[in-house]
Amino acid sequence: MTSVPVLRPACLTACALVAWVGLATFPALAVDNSRVLTRPLDSDAQPFKKGRVSAGENEGTAETEADSRSGPKGEDGEPAPGGLTVFDRMGADLPPLPPEKEYKGPIDEAYGAFQRGYYLTALDKALPRAQEGDSAAQTLVAEILSQGFGVKRDTKDAAFWYGKAAEGGDPTAMFKYALVLMEGKDVPRDRAKADEWMKKAADAGNSSAQFNYAQVLMLANPGEKGMKLAIPYFEKSAEQGVADAQYAVAQLYVAVKDLEPAKKDLARDWLARAARAGYDTAQLDMGVWLINGIGGKRDYKAGFNWLKVAALRGNVAAQNKLAHLYVNAIGTAADPIEAAKWYVLSRRAGLSDNALEDFYLGLTDEQQKTAIEAANKFQPR
Repeated sequence: MTSVPVLRPACLTACALVAWVGLATFPALAVDNSRVLTRPLDSDAQPFKKGRVSAGENEGTAETEADSRSGPKGEDGEPAPGGLTVFDRMGADLPPLPPEKEYKGPIDEAYGAFQRGYYLTALDKALPRAQEGDSAAQTLVAEILSQGFGVKRDTKDAAFWYGKAAEGGDPTAMFKYALVLMEGKDVPRDRAKADEWMKKAADAGNSSAQFNYAQVLMLANPGEKGMKLAIPYFEKSAEQGVADAQYAVAQLYVAVKDLEPAKKDLARDWLARAARAGYDTAQLDMGVWLINGIGGKRDYKAGFNWLKVAALRGNVAAQNKLAHLYVNAIGTAADPIEAAKWYVLSRRAGLSDNALEDFYLGLTDEQQKTAIEAANKFQPR
């Protein structure tokens, strides 16, 4: 009987998690998800769901949406995309569209011009307001100057306007100014002040700041204490759709020993969210968790599927683990050529594996040649 290989999760200890979040060098911890500037959303606004090639919505599966549908079949016997066709729906009573809410708020011409790509117009309209102390306009001016949209890039003047907007209470500017203070290029480097502004931005609801301030807390408080302090900020960022934060929440829910059971039960759910968002490290760990039974029951087939998703995206660790699954027929049929192909790809990337090397050397010359040819044709998706 074939033994089930125990795959090592990417991060399960405090030490491993700290290594993952990149705390060795302070400036490297910044994650900025607000490069495209927009007006602040209403408090009840929800992020758009990203459409990616990933697992289905059901927990623990890595089937594509088309694979899980029932309904009309195509010529090849596979489910037709979208289930019912437009012709199937013709003549059916459709529910009425909900009435559009009348917008009665102020129209921001500067932001409107910016979002349409009219950067000089946006700057002309925002600058007078910025000079009068409008923090949103100051942030817009800073972003235009920082990125060089339609004008010569000027990070020093951008830092000035980010600082003014931060003092005026704009959450995006608070976050950006914290990054400026971390870098210390256009203003004197000030670690304590950067932390202060990062916290203010996080408390004001900026998802990127929440993610980064959680890491600040872990850096300042090594061990489980820092992990516990960081969890609420990671959770807030994760709830706003930041995949890195969703991954962090999953890892911390497993790593923290005395966390309430209700949260530990949600660890795999958070990891699945990050995986479905296209985060390949989460896809790797999702496969590992399913195969090892971490955070829930074992599911070898689903674990294999998640590892294959990550491997196809170019994740080297996933390619290595996928080779083991093909060798041992875990979640899939044994396939020495596929196993060798994925091993060759991971070996080329610098990941050595003595067990797989012994397996590979035991193949025939023809099998090795076929595997190498398949590896040469591989293109990450």
